[in-house]
Amino acid sequence: MKEPLAASPGWPARQDYEYEREGTANLFIVCELLVEELVEDHYPHAKKIVVVLENLNTHTPAALYEAFDPAEARRRSERLEIHYTPKHGSRG
Repeated sequence: MKEPLAASPGWPARQDYEYEREGTANLFIVCELLVEELVEDHYPHAKKIVVVLENLNTHTPAALYEAFDPAEARRRSERLEIHYTPKHGSRG
């Protein structure tokens, strides 16, 4: 457990914790489906495709506009429902 941060004027006391793995196993999953392949080939008839991504600054719908023309980027991004992993969830 980390040392708590004491309260100060205008700030409440704060406390965080460090998770100790103690013999657990890590499971690493790597999957690199490209958006075009995901939307067009794997799920062409899905109204919404739920995608879970890490919080990398390039994992945004805006990145689609760099790869496709605006109409195509919008069409694809409207079918994606993006959820991000917690920002500190990948720390070792």
